[in-house]
Amino acid sequence: MSDLVVYGSADGVGTITMDDGKVNALSLPMLAELNAALDRAQSDGVAVVVTGRPGTFSAGFDLRVLRGGGSDAFDMLMGGFALSVRLLTFPTPVVMACTGHAIAMASFLLLSADHRFGASGAFRIGANEVAIGLTMPLAAVEICRARLNPPYFNRSVINAEMYDPAGAVAAGFLDEVVDVPDLAATAQDTARALAGLDMTAHAATKLRARAHALAAIRAGIDEDEAFLRTLA
Repeated sequence: MSDLVVYGSADGVGTITMDDGKVNALSLPMLAELNAALDRAQSDGVAVVVTGRPGTFSAGFDLRVLRGGGSDAFDMLMGGFALSVRLLTFPTPVVMACTGHAIAMASFLLLSADHRFGASGAFRIGANEVAIGLTMPLAAVEICRARLNPPYFNRSVINAEMYDPAGAVAAGFLDEVVDVPDLAATAQDTARALAGLDMTAHAATKLRARAHALAAIRAGIDEDEAFLRTLA
């Protein structure tokens, strides 16, 4: 790993930490390093914890690149949703330790994990695309449809409603909120417990349970890609 992502493995858990010193923008380099870390975790055969820097899990895509258009914006968008699919289908358990704000694409990564912890605090979690003038990609809509609690789907996707950590649990972006000092240890303990599952059964059941959602998400990615190519 380089300066953006750190990977470490111990006690059956691979920990992937994003820290760009700023807002952990999901830039092309960040996405590449996240995938490289997942490659190592998959090779190690360990459960995974994905986390961020204090106060910020990630602010989502690099908006400067996204609004600039062109091939970098296209590759970043496609790469982000490919990462979501990878997490949704990862052969070992994936636990998110959300250290703070998780905006837009970062919230979709939360929705792509098997268990999600959030740090308590004055943090904002959710999909703000519509609020900042971006039409939600079809892939994002389908990720939200699959994982958000139904009463919050329209509020989150169409109304760009943002949540504090407790509200994010109600909406479905998170499973639990823990105090900041306990976040890392709680995520590690949960990942170690999940690592005790039969991994063959876990991976196969994950694919069965998410088959319909994955088909819709992949179809959304294909439609998003086709649409973006018409703009090139």
